[in-house]
Amino acid sequence: MNPIQERLSQITRRHFFKTGGLGLGTAALASLESGRLPLQAATPEMKSTGGLPGVPHFAPKAKQAIYLFMAGSPSQIDTLDYKPKLNELFDKDLPEEVRKGQRLTTMTSGQSRFPLAPSKFKFQKYDNGGDGAWVSELLPHTAGIVKDISIVRSLWTEAINHDPAITYICTGNQLPGRASLGSWLSYGLGSMNENLPSFVVLTSTWSGRQQAQALYNRLWGSGFLASKYAGVSLRSKGDPVLFLSNPPGVPSKLRRRMLDTLAEMNQNEFDQIGDPEIQTRISQYEMAFRMQTSVPELTDISKETKATLDMYGPEVHKPGTFAYHCLLARRMAERGVRFSQIFHRGWDQHANIAGDLPKQCKDIDQPAAALVKDLKQRGMLDDTLVVWGGEFGRTVYCQGKLTRENYGRDHHPRCFSVWMAGGGIKKGVVHGTTDDFSYNVTENPVHIHEMNATILKCLGIDHKKLTYKFQGLDQRLTGVEDHSPVQEILA
Repeated sequence: MNPIQERLSQITRRHFFKTGGLGLGTAALASLESGRLPLQAATPEMKSTGGLPGVPHFAPKAKQAIYLFMAGSPSQIDTLDYKPKLNELFDKDLPEEVRKGQRLTTMTSGQSRFPLAPSKFKFQKYDNGGDGAWVSELLPHTAGIVKDISIVRSLWTEAINHDPAITYICTGNQLPGRASLGSWLSYGLGSMNENLPSFVVLTSTWSGRQQAQALYNRLWGSGFLASKYAGVSLRSKGDPVLFLSNPPGVPSKLRRRMLDTLAEMNQNEFDQIGDPEIQTRISQYEMAFRMQTSVPELTDISKETKATLDMYGPEVHKPGTFAYHCLLARRMAERGVRFSQIFHRGWDQHANIAGDLPKQCKDIDQPAAALVKDLKQRGMLDDTLVVWGGEFGRTVYCQGKLTRENYGRDHHPRCFSVWMAGGGIKKGVVHGTTDDFSYNVTENPVHIHEMNATILKCLGIDHKKLTYKFQGLDQRLTGVEDHSPVQEILA
């Protein structure tokens, strides 16, 4: 049992319910407690502080990660999982021997038939240094980096609706209350820069269907871990972090005196009670004070070269866009932010794929590819892991009206596609195979727990050893089942 868990076990139930809410107001400013590093870009010599003893468990290939999360679920059939035989089966019923009685959502379970909808978009095979990679015309910039990425086409999950599915892949459980991937990384590995949070979240604007599933902060929350490990959400308007600026009439010196006095009061309470969340509260206030300088410097892209800005595309100049956030993610990686996660909503195309999906892909294609290229040009891709994907896939059969030029697709958990690049990942690999209907995995299935285990391994973590005792169990991100990293895509 580590010192924090030992201290927590000594807190009485009555004290827990009395003081448990004190940390909620400052959870958004979560980060590390110890270590003093100057405000600077990350360097190969930069050391981690605040992590667990013995972690990483082995030499990591990546020291930080960037997760590009397409919330709502991109259609794998229209992007990365090419199924040419479907063209001759247009409007035929999905064979029962393919469906195998698998669960459907209530949005299509009442349909009288399940007509097959081939992709209306053209695919091309690109040289990836191996057997080639088929990529849709919707992702031309992604096609340009296939030599640097591994495409996994055989991911699957048990969850079939958005909220449990996205909670599942982000926290390892369909039920709320568990720690997120970024929180586990902060907990285990600590931070590489005291002046910025170790885990930062960005939620981007989007161009497709504007009615999108809500995102809840539990997706980047710390769950049963201390609140200092929760992700910090940066806003695109006003203060990047709420209450970061001093109130009118409060100069920096006065704020410093206030924090010093508050720290003394909190330390006195900690000495009397011993609640580790009090120490978290002290460190969060200190982090907020330092972020008054570090965050404005982070978000100021005026010194980026024109060539760099052009690589990310015209939207990079608009705060809140996916392009702007991808550039910020690279800047955060330079400054030692352990984990950044960008959520791009609007991928829930139950109808009008022809109108909405191209807009969504245009939002993310050039910036995501630019991020990989930018990291590579700066010599950072070798130790920065990049992940792109959503929470599940889309059905081969049409939801609603079907024509050759337009259709909709329901949720499909049995197979979907992601890509990964950077530290610890092989280049130019296409892993996993689905049937001719992109309905079932036929070769090399990858459960979402196995993908998370792969991410952890790239960062030097044995997913079975990174645990936290909670509710009488040794909790871990990848659950209690026997899962393993995907060795075939590991470098």
